[in-house]
Amino acid sequence: MTRRPLDGIRIIDSTYIFAMPYACGMMSDLGADVIKVEGVQHPDRSAAAGSPDNEDGHDPWNRGAAFNQLNRGKRSLTLDLSREEGRQAFKDLVKVSDIVVENYTPRVMRRWEMDYPNLKKLKPDIIMVSNTGYGHGDGVYTQYPGQATTMEATHGLCWITGHPNEMPSKAGASYVDFLACWAGMFAIASALRYRNKTGKGQWIDLGMYQLGCYWTGEYIMDYVANGRENGHIGDRHPWKAPQGCYPCKPSDERESWCTLSVGDEEEWKALCREMGKPEIAADPRFATSMERRKHHDAIDQIVSAWSKNLDKYEMMERLQAAGVPAGAVFDSRDSNLSSHYWARGFLEKVTWAPERGMGTRVLMGRPWKLNKTPLRITEGTHTLGQDNRYLLQDVLGRDDATLKQLEEQQIIGERPISARRGPYVPPNPGRRRDRAGQLDAYLDPDYKKLLDI
Repeated sequence: MTRRPLDGIRIIDSTYIFAMPYACGMMSDLGADVIKVEGVQHPDRSAAAGSPDNEDGHDPWNRGAAFNQLNRGKRSLTLDLSREEGRQAFKDLVKVSDIVVENYTPRVMRRWEMDYPNLKKLKPDIIMVSNTGYGHGDGVYTQYPGQATTMEATHGLCWITGHPNEMPSKAGASYVDFLACWAGMFAIASALRYRNKTGKGQWIDLGMYQLGCYWTGEYIMDYVANGRENGHIGDRHPWKAPQGCYPCKPSDERESWCTLSVGDEEEWKALCREMGKPEIAADPRFATSMERRKHHDAIDQIVSAWSKNLDKYEMMERLQAAGVPAGAVFDSRDSNLSSHYWARGFLEKVTWAPERGMGTRVLMGRPWKLNKTPLRITEGTHTLGQDNRYLLQDVLGRDDATLKQLEEQQIIGERPISARRGPYVPPNPGRRRDRAGQLDAYLDPDYKKLLDI
């Protein structure tokens, strides 16, 4: 097999939920030996929702869809870090590792004497990533716990993404978690390069709040330069017009939509031609981007009257062929069945051992490709505590009596002491609608056949 970029690198992943688990999952694809550390008291996987085929099986804590996506290819070690014996095992593992990733609030690792100054004493060239909501230091928010969905509010994104005359709105599924994931991987790669050149490790203090601010930079600079406070603009743009999301012909009872964004006069003329209304390109109300911005509501009515009779893919393909940026709005079914995603290698099939009862499933790969180093997901997730014996005995030298004592004291284990259940999706195939009667979610009885799993 071709040597992968992180072969020989051992990473301790003591993180929860999304951002850093996803980063460490992708680093396992890159060849790193990633060790997922959880406590049986509060395992990361316990809140995961969505089991394969909505069947809990004999171990529901190991079957959450999101957990299995984010934590593929990792070993599993359980340690109760609130106990001295658990912390000592963790510290011993640090001595034979390269990178430690954690996402506790700042006071936690200091209280356990496992912050960077203390871990550096154990292994001088250790690289440590501390991913927190608001960063370490003296800032007034430093001790606040962080969740991507609430940080979207504090870094200003909600104010931009909300619709006019409506409440501020979040962007979707934990937007800033993805920013932290990618930024964390870049920082780790930089720290490894620095270590290779100098022999020294370093501490990466990653504040997710700042990442969110970074991606609202044009609005911050507009205030700095012009004193202007930009409100939420919905699907529209400060100068591109028209830009929006337009209704298309429903497909299989599912609502269908397509977005478009017109950036210049040629694109505007092309859109008018595709709609069969070339004459409106010269209408004084629509002659320039600023005029179109003023009369955006009128344009929306024209575009919607045209789009509602088209399949969303047809609309996207026609506009793209005409040189107008457009995109059909995908739901999860569209994404999983996208021939483009499969052609890019972004979706991969992973098969679990038969005793897991998971079968073959489709997971997201990586949002980039390396032309010199073919990569893929090497294996699915390990069960909770599956690698306790290997790591504590073979790697760290604990004997059988010590392992038994740790198990009896519930410092290690293979089952959660108490597992929280995530949201449950009704197992019956068919359509589900919200209180307003809109299609909210549905179960596709043919999904395995369509995915060839």
